[in-house]
Amino acid sequence: MSKSLSVEVNTNGVATLTLNRTERHNAFDDELIVEMTNALEGLATNPAVRILVLAAAGKSFSAGADLGWMKRMASYGEAENLADAQKLAKLMHTLDTLPIPTIAAVQGPAYGGGVGLIACCDMVFAAPEAQFSLTEVKLGLIPAVISPYVIRKIGVAQARRYFLSAERFSSAIAQRIGLVHELAPQEEVSVLAHSWAAQLLNNGPMAMAAAKRLVSEVADRPICSELNDLCAKRIAAQRVSKEGQEGLTAFLEKRPPNWVKH
Repeated sequence: MSKSLSVEVNTNGVATLTLNRTERHNAFDDELIVEMTNALEGLATNPAVRILVLAAAGKSFSAGADLGWMKRMASYGEAENLADAQKLAKLMHTLDTLPIPTIAAVQGPAYGGGVGLIACCDMVFAAPEAQFSLTEVKLGLIPAVISPYVIRKIGVAQARRYFLSAERFSSAIAQRIGLVHELAPQEEVSVLAHSWAAQLLNNGPMAMAAAKRLVSEVADRPICSELNDLCAKRIAAQRVSKEGQEGLTAFLEKRPPNWVKH
């Protein structure tokens, strides 16, 4: 792991992935994108890891694309740009589909791709000092790679405004449009994120993974017999699973389930 990124896993299985490129406002380049992707894939396959907190050191959460990286991209041909963009797409997809709960602790400004990282997380807590902007059109570009995640989070009406305006908006507005769940003082954002991580440890790990997949499967689909059958199959499978059986038995016996550490 380089100095630009750190990963810590506590004894309860809460992993904290911290962007630490403070001199660049945690902007990412092609190397950091690959490094983050590899780190996330490692966490996804580590059975000891149950929750991820995505955080950042310094004043900024992430300024998005690094200036030096953008200069290099400007000299690339279309094929090289495509390969480069696909690496960023892989990072976003990996974070979005991570089979554990993901919590973003946003202590400062997030621009461009930084907003994309936030949109990929399940829960987002931000400080009043955090500001947000989808700045791509100011550079003659578009937020294409992050668009599926951001539009899903804030909706089409808000995306049409903020994709086109590139304006900065506050944490309060980010909360109002659905990008952020809760606000907290800057010095308490990380504490709040880790407090929620501790609460999530009381939930069945496989159930949370299944619930996360369920949201993706059900979202934006018309309610019909096919969807009803899918949902019925999901709950039936969960009830007869080892974890489901343990959870129900523990509830009836009035004891903590075996995934809760005493």
